[in-house]
Amino acid sequence: MKLKQLSVFLENRPGHLSHVYEVLAEAEINIVTMTLADTSEFGILRLIIRDWQRAKQVLEAASFTVNTTDVMAIEVADEPGGLGKVLKSLEGSGLSVEYMYFFTGKSKQHALIVIRFDDPDRASVILTSVDVEILSATEFYAEA
Repeated sequence: MKLKQLSVFLENRPGHLSHVYEVLAEAEINIVTMTLADTSEFGILRLIIRDWQRAKQVLEAASFTVNTTDVMAIEVADEPGGLGKVLKSLEGSGLSVEYMYFFTGKSKQHALIVIRFDDPDRASVILTSVDVEILSATEFYAEA
């Protein structure tokens, strides 16, 4: 129920971000979803890509520093408070959400959220016990 996410570390300098996309495009690798966070010194580009192993190899060959992280994709009701209900179910568990970002999929009834927990295995058990839909990689990519 986990997805592999690539985290690419970028210097904050002109052209560095576009170079990632050029490298992936040249290798004919398509990005499913992504997010970018930065500080004054560096940025972290988080990518979910179907063929993440190949993408990692291509980026590292182009001298990028790339880490692999396990994340989950969950479905929540696409209504006010939908995400709040999921987060409320985690209270008291001791789990921490490190970050999350939304993914626009084909489903019109649910919002899709990519989420990184400090303990993904425990998060999976807790979320499943309260009937939160955790997407498999196959289900996630079918939404793309």
